[in-house]
Amino acid sequence: MSSFHFHLILFSLLASSAVLPSFSATTELCNADDKRALLRIKKAFNDAYVLSSWDAATDCCEWNNVECDGTTHRIVTLNVPRGDLSGSIPSDVGDLPYLETIYLHKQPNLTGNIPRSLLKLKNLQYLTLSYNNLSGSIPGFLGDLTNLIFLDLSYNRFSGPIPSSLSNPPNLRSLRLDRNALTGSIPASLSHIQGSSPYLYLSHNQLTGEVPAALGDVDFTYIDLSWNQLSGNPSALFGLYKSAQQIYLARNMFEFNMSEMEPPQESLIALDLNHNKIFGGIPAAMTGVTYLQIFNVSYNRLCGEIPVGGRLQRFDSTAYFHNRCLCGTPLDSCK
Repeated sequence: MSSFHFHLILFSLLASSAVLPSFSATTELCNADDKRALLRIKKAFNDAYVLSSWDAATDCCEWNNVECDGTTHRIVTLNVPRGDLSGSIPSDVGDLPYLETIYLHKQPNLTGNIPRSLLKLKNLQYLTLSYNNLSGSIPGFLGDLTNLIFLDLSYNRFSGPIPSSLSNPPNLRSLRLDRNALTGSIPASLSHIQGSSPYLYLSHNQLTGEVPAALGDVDFTYIDLSWNQLSGNPSALFGLYKSAQQIYLARNMFEFNMSEMEPPQESLIALDLNHNKIFGGIPAAMTGVTYLQIFNVSYNRLCGEIPVGGRLQRFDSTAYFHNRCLCGTPLDSCK
């Protein structure tokens, strides 16, 4: 081959490669609609520094605080665990139709209400809006998110009643509404929270009334109703054959005979009943609670001898003091 022909072929190859697009340089996995929605969200949050990687010139599947599905490349997670988000949650979040998880946590300047546009997120399973400054009433429409598994609105400034519709999602197994300013009674519909290891956190609110008897039909792994103004008899929450691990009922006005209580034997780790109006005595069945690590019945109206055995004597006097006439180790001996 002559030098002329060699250079002619080489020139042709170079010329043709110059006009071919570079796959690695121009192909973007991120869906264009998702990208536009994310950029609107960034703008609504006043271009927060925590979202600085959200650059229109780059692939949004590579941005921080979001996750793309490995197959569809649609945005499935919005995760901003702490930072400088400010303002309200923008309605544009509802324009990410494949979202499965929203996690906006420890954003002290995140204010306002929960936008109704979240109703468009038919795939949403995990919604965490905790340790923020959100306010207003908890919207009942959250119960229309039929795929919801986990709902956490704790540590905000929500007020008003608990919507009975929150337990509508058939697979909901964890509800956290603690540390707000909620009022009214506990809806009996929360007994629909079932599934594997159900959790219910309602502590540090201003809830009143009695615990619905229907909640006794749920085998809660963790239930916290402490620091409210609840009354009546919550003993339906107990049961020898339940699998509850932690039960917190402190700082209410509960009134029942503890002698008749049947504590879960194999699973119970924590039981806190302090500052109520509980009477009777500590049941002997408490000595059979194998793994008890937290126990407090102080500031009640209990009487009689503290049963000897199990782990009851491992707790100091502060777990028992300020009762009507409790006695025995670790308190003074019975006379």
